[in-house]
Amino acid sequence: MTLPAKALPFGNRLPSADDRQIANQLRRILASQKDGAAKLRVPDPRTRKPVEITLTPAMSDLFLELLRHIGSGDAVTLVPIQQMLTTQQAADLLNMSRPYLIKLIEKGDIPHSMVGRHRRLKAEDVFAYKTARDKIRSKAMDELIADGADLY
Repeated sequence: MTLPAKALPFGNRLPSADDRQIANQLRRILASQKDGAAKLRVPDPRTRKPVEITLTPAMSDLFLELLRHIGSGDAVTLVPIQQMLTTQQAADLLNMSRPYLIKLIEKGDIPHSMVGRHRRLKAEDVFAYKTARDKIRSKAMDELIADGADLY
């Protein structure tokens, strides 16, 4: 997948071997916390005394997912859900061509708004389309596998 035009992977570079090692170490530590509510101890920049922060299970899961990708050496791009995307950025996220995305927009499959004469899409709508598309693909694949199993 290509990156959206304004996206920069992990500090504008792929994670180094040290980055991957530290991410994996931190991921193991966070994953070992009970009930998914991880606790971190970080120095307060004003007082320089350690402050304990408890991550909610949702934050902990998100952080673990991020660390998993970095630990695997993947470039990571965060896209805020309310972010307005250009058609090229949305096409890149969906791993499709821009002209094909325009056809989907014109058919009404993905909502958009106009800014001047340019189309803009909410990241939330793009991800919703991707989730729905992936469910359809998964169901079709399951049906193909079931049909293939009947042949034996």
